[in-house]
Amino acid sequence: MINSKIKLACIIDDDSIYVNIISKIIDAKKLAENLLIFENGKSGIDYFETLLQNFSNELDIPEIILLDINMPIMDGWEFIERFTKIKNKFNTPITLYVVSSSINKVDIEKANSLSSVESYLVKPVKISELEAVFTKTA
Repeated sequence: MINSKIKLACIIDDDSIYVNIISKIIDAKKLAENLLIFENGKSGIDYFETLLQNFSNELDIPEIILLDINMPIMDGWEFIERFTKIKNKFNTPITLYVVSSSINKVDIEKANSLSSVESYLVKPVKISELEAVFTKTA
């Protein structure tokens, strides 16, 4: 069993079944102590922008973000565009992974070309891939 050094991880995804499964795996494998969950990019970016405005505690800043691309209100691409502008204002390094059911080569290449994206994972994410994400960052 991996002992987590990840205090806080974040999932931004509108698929409640996927979120439920990933949350259970993260919990069962003790990959992160706490999880933040947002249903779309807008609520996710609002959280990060509020953190900056309030000079929040570093414990409120997730070390890992698992981001879906296709979501209502604000999709993953819009989130990345806004997040990239503020990411370096945080003292804590934040590692962003795009996690999508899209196997479209254009999406994968676009995500991998962005400096703020660590990697692109295709749903359903394997437990071993998830463990690798969390141990690589730890």
